[in-house]
Amino acid sequence: MPSLESRVSALGPWFHNLRLGADATIQTAPDHPLGDFPANFWQFFKHCVPDDLSGQSVLDIGCNGGFYSFELKRRGAARVLGVDHDPVYLNQARFAREQLQLDVEFMQGDVYDIDRVVGGQRFDTVLFLGVLYHLRHPLYALEKVASLVGQRLVFQSMERGSWDVAEFAADYPFSERDVFFDERFPRMYYVEHAYAGDGTNWWIPNPACSQALLRSVGLRIVDHPCHEVYVCEPRAATS
Repeated sequence: MPSLESRVSALGPWFHNLRLGADATIQTAPDHPLGDFPANFWQFFKHCVPDDLSGQSVLDIGCNGGFYSFELKRRGAARVLGVDHDPVYLNQARFAREQLQLDVEFMQGDVYDIDRVVGGQRFDTVLFLGVLYHLRHPLYALEKVASLVGQRLVFQSMERGSWDVAEFAADYPFSERDVFFDERFPRMYYVEHAYAGDGTNWWIPNPACSQALLRSVGLRIVDHPCHEVYVCEPRAATS
């Protein structure tokens, strides 16, 4: 039988660096350009999800190799469903599931059709990490995602532009132009060809735009633990 190392290599390249094997020493992406990713990134916002998820459901949209799905299953979630459109990532996630012996479901699906993919079910915790900027129609997708949030959404997007966020009027006259030159105004940068060598980086928001998008789909931002990550709850939950 092929070694675990060779099986991991055959499924590569991996974007999630997972630790597999009886002693957890086999890494799937040890030379990741972002370091021990996403474990290192998870440290900045893992406290935003309860340590005990017993009896709760989790939906991980854009699950990739399954790192976050596995982390939340380890917290006792009753059901964890990871969805990705890429069969390569799903093969990696299913392989890792067998090695880690964690009861996580993985399903192929598209975010634009995510409500149908999950049968319209709401999930207590929804993860939507590293997906928005890869979408040609980001607001449409975010509306779909928001409709499935039961208690909390953990959202992350690449962001560029000014880190500053300011208050703006709810409306402006047609003659107003200067506000659009304010770097703090919500804006998305459209990438016509590629960014960082990736032709699927389509729309990159500034922080003000990320926050505005989340509000516009009926969510309230309750935490902003680090750059690019926002924890939200349905606005109706506070009324």
